[in-house]
Amino acid sequence: MADTPEEIQKAKKTYLLVFGLLLLGTVITVAVATYPPFDVGHHGFDRYDCILGLFIATVKASLVAAIFMHLNHEKKTVYWLISSAVAAVISLGGLTALAMRDPIFDKFFY
Repeated sequence: MADTPEEIQKAKKTYLLVFGLLLLGTVITVAVATYPPFDVGHHGFDRYDCILGLFIATVKASLVAAIFMHLNHEKKTVYWLISSAVAAVISLGGLTALAMRDPIFDKFFY
């Protein structure tokens, strides 16, 4: 934690910078979702816009976790926990994608 006035001012600048980045990320997300010039993929909100929006949200969540929750100063155990959670989410997403590619057609699954 900050003990001197100089450290407090430095932390304050960091928090304001992160706030600005979060605000910019929100503006970009809204622009991608609503304004046609920023539309990626096909016309209207589609999966490419969703993927871009989720990427921006992931960056914003990482900033909040690292700076505001002070996870950038934590020990290796926290990083192992976070990386294992990310690996679990990726694995479950992959299993969901596989299940969507090869659905089960059985009378018990309807």
